[in-house]
Amino acid sequence: MREAVSVLPCGVILPPVSVPRGNYTPILSCDGFLFVAGQGPRWGDDLRYKGVVGKDFSVEEGQQAARLCGLNILAHVWHFLEGDLSRIRRLVRVAGVVRCSEDFEQQAKVLNGASDLFGEVLGDAGCHVRIATGTSSLPSGMAVEVEAMFKID
Repeated sequence: MREAVSVLPCGVILPPVSVPRGNYTPILSCDGFLFVAGQGPRWGDDLRYKGVVGKDFSVEEGQQAARLCGLNILAHVWHFLEGDLSRIRRLVRVAGVVRCSEDFEQQAKVLNGASDLFGEVLGDAGCHVRIATGTSSLPSGMAVEVEAMFKID
């Protein structure tokens, strides 16, 4: 893993780039697009949010988990682009899954934690389409998982 780095003068700090926990690549470039595989709410190897949103975590804590997923996405992008986030033309799509009970209906609110971060870091280029869904289970028991697709130069 790599050491945490500061991204912007606004003080956003990125976690170390994670190592895949399966047979896949965490980031892939294809025809001007950058795809980042689902990222969990980890700081390095530390899973910070394990449990169910709406039961073990409040919506606000779920938003913090989604933000941490977003930080991990940005860490991969930062590393892949060698620190040159100006190459990002647009964050195109974000997909997020919230581990929750079947009657939980605030997945979109939880995913705002990641969406708000992307706007904070990328400005207008951070405006994206999104899907927010719920599930009863996620790998390692994580509370939220987020993936993203970027258009790059």
